[in-house]
Amino acid sequence: MHYKRKRIVVALGGNALGDTLPEQMAAVKITAQSLCDLIEEGHQVVVVHGNGPQVGMINNAMSALSREDPRQPNTPLSVCVAMSQAYIGYDLQNALREELRNRGFVRTPVVTVVTQVRVDEQDPAFLNPSKPIGRFLTKEEADEQAIKYGHIMREDAGRGYRRVVASPKPVEIVELDAIRSLVDAGKIVITCGGGGIPVVLRDNHLKGASAVIDKDFASCLLAKELDADMLIILTAVEKVAINFGKENMQWLSELKLDDARRYIDENQFAAGSMLPKVQAAMDFVSSGRERTALITELTKANDALNGKTGTLITP
Repeated sequence: MHYKRKRIVVALGGNALGDTLPEQMAAVKITAQSLCDLIEEGHQVVVVHGNGPQVGMINNAMSALSREDPRQPNTPLSVCVAMSQAYIGYDLQNALREELRNRGFVRTPVVTVVTQVRVDEQDPAFLNPSKPIGRFLTKEEADEQAIKYGHIMREDAGRGYRRVVASPKPVEIVELDAIRSLVDAGKIVITCGGGGIPVVLRDNHLKGASAVIDKDFASCLLAKELDADMLIILTAVEKVAINFGKENMQWLSELKLDDARRYIDENQFAAGSMLPKVQAAMDFVSSGRERTALITELTKANDALNGKTGTLITP
């Protein structure tokens, strides 16, 4: 078999980062080992990560600040996403740098790009905000937040009220040219963190949007724009399954596009977890010749790439 070095966009799930500062510090070490396994094989790796717990934590901290100090306005969600990109990137690039040097890669630069991702102001997602962020609130606290900041609050499964925001599709990666230059020059780039800072375009002004972009869809767009060979989505399970959690559950080693469409029609994949991963993988695979995608567990990335595990999505 002819071995081909691949350009790979890797989308890291929440389990790659932990939920708290100390957890993240520990988690990125394991994550760096998995990514460096791919780099050591000679592949060109571009890293995208989620930011669910981190952006929630920052959002809560900034909300507390605005409650304590009346002069501090509430921090827009787009700014919270920017903060999370830099803070996660800092931990991740340090862990990658250290792991690379431990393996003898002394001149391999790792860089984080604070990335804006444009969404369409007319995206129907803005009419139906559904992505919960921030902490659980009482009815009184939720009403106050709605009046004070114009936030949309929803009751969440009997656990209290939370702010909900839109999750529009990414349409353009604003810093793409810079990202492409860095990747072409052989740098390891961490980009589109948390799906990107959501912005809408008004004349020449990029305005932050109250939204969160799904990092799997942002990874798919990035992989297409960089003409990557493969999109790898790392998550908490080793393979995609149908009839998940049932007696007739079946793990899938390969998933063809037609079968994937059929399973989606059968509602086989949960909307908040596996569905966007499968959809992003399908979108990338169908976008060009010889493009494939892999969905697997974080520590199994290299094994999956070598055909030992994971779910390979093919045309």
